[in-house]
Amino acid sequence: MPAVSLPGPWNRVRTPFTAAACILALLVVVGLGLNLRDGHTPAIDLAVLEDLRSLPPALGWLLRGTYQLSGVHFTVVMVLAALSFLTLKRSWREVRVLAVATAGILLIVDRWLKPFFSRARPPASLLDVEGHSFPSGHAAGSVVFYFLMCSILSARYPRLTRPLYVGSVLWVGLVWLSSLYSRAHWFTDIVAGGCVGFLWLTLCLAWLHRRPAE
Repeated sequence: MPAVSLPGPWNRVRTPFTAAACILALLVVVGLGLNLRDGHTPAIDLAVLEDLRSLPPALGWLLRGTYQLSGVHFTVVMVLAALSFLTLKRSWREVRVLAVATAGILLIVDRWLKPFFSRARPPASLLDVEGHSFPSGHAAGSVVFYFLMCSILSARYPRLTRPLYVGSVLWVGLVWLSSLYSRAHWFTDIVAGGCVGFLWLTLCLAWLHRRPAE
């Protein structure tokens, strides 16, 4: 089955605006990364984590639960469910793109970028987290998976386009905030992770939208 033409902000992935956004995202990641190589912690990182301490306990409980829920096991279940759905629909190109997108972002962040920068996580984490901090895999992975699925599903169900994107924006934002509140990541980890996720999502959508060979 041929790929469906997908709506959304990444539909015209070759536009100057998208190219400029990708260049800006790349510069942000590189700039933040270079600033961290000497062990420097930006003041904004310390300020954001300190400000989040004042959140009400009930909201803090919700955020800690969100971070745990959005972890690896939940994400694996979501990805497998999405792949199963697309397989049943015989949407083979979408299956390939989703598989490469989700596996690829894991490889890029956890196997390449985090070991390269080797940034320690914030002290006094509220949850048991291991590994390096920069960039955030939660931030990058959530951008790639949820917005890729928004594009795929809204193409099939146009009436759901707005609810899908609004719901994804709210959920991804909650995941990012939960990562900060739980002190699993610094603010600049989240920013860099979102930028890496955007870059990889754009490449994957470019592959999805490519014209088949004549």
